[in-house]
Amino acid sequence: MDKELIKKYWFNFLEDKNPLDYPLGDITIFGGDPENLAQLVNDGTKTAATSSYDLYEPTEYMPKVGDYNIILDGNEKPLCITKTLVTEVIPFNQVSAEHAYHEGEGSRTLDYWRDVHQDFFTQEYREMGKTFTPDIPCLCEVFKKVY
Repeated sequence: MDKELIKKYWFNFLEDKNPLDYPLGDITIFGGDPENLAQLVNDGTKTAATSSYDLYEPTEYMPKVGDYNIILDGNEKPLCITKTLVTEVIPFNQVSAEHAYHEGEGSRTLDYWRDVHQDFFTQEYREMGKTFTPDIPCLCEVFKKVY
């Protein structure tokens, strides 16, 4: 990861802004298919994401409303910047069709979202020595591209 390139990208974004009003939240590389998911964010199709709330480490960054995130492509180069608008913790089996649609992946249906995310979370939980269940808490985030 080229941190100097990422820092330059961030400062280009801040050029006409007050830097104190724009705290950098995180550098984001999406799991699964990072190149495709980053492109979906960049073209405005993907405006939401979901992660496993249980698997965040105590010292790990967790998205918060108002945060800015640099989205990296599959080659770890900055592609765009998003601002977090909403975060909420929802059980996996209660994530809405609207949220699934805003994730922008595949057919954008809840069935598609559940299939893909259940596979992804099952693997993540297995790697952590845990078991996926349909009621795991999910951190659902809504964001907009700002740069």
